[in-house]
Amino acid sequence: MAIKAISSTQAQNNFGRVLDDVVQNQARYIIKRRNAPQAILVSLSELEHLLSASAGERRRLEEIIREQSPAYHLGTPID
Repeated sequence: MAIKAISSTQAQNNFGRVLDDVVQNQARYIIKRRNAPQAILVSLSELEHLLSASAGERRRLEEIIREQSPAYHLGTPID
């Protein structure tokens, strides 16, 4: 399963194609706004699979989410 990053503007302008890719190819999209990850788009069947995933699969997904999550620190300027 491919994990792809896309800007929110690109996702909005190409929503039909993105949705087809998610449903037909089981692709996962990380949607970014101002270059910071904001959301993940997955199909309903993929969500069902994720909710019933084994502990090992969940840890792997948690790592992916942590890697993509922006780190904000109090007092640190955000680009």
